[in-house]
Amino acid sequence: PDEIKGEEIKAYVVLKPGKSATFDELQNWIKERIANYKYPRFIEIVEALPMSATGKILKKVLRAKDHG
Repeated sequence: PDEIKGEEIKAYVVLKPGKSATFDELQNWIKERIANYKYPRFIEIVEALPMSATGKILKKVLRAKDHG
């Protein structure tokens, strides 16, 4: 949540096996590719994204993780 914008952007990143990256490296990579107002201010590296039985990302689970 964001008091001014309503919501702030957060990215959940799953790295390829054997790869590593820092917050700054990811943020710089993103900033080079998308507009300033679109890039995520928060980045969290996770081992896997929660998925439904049909293979869709469970966004509600990710939101609950941030608020719980």
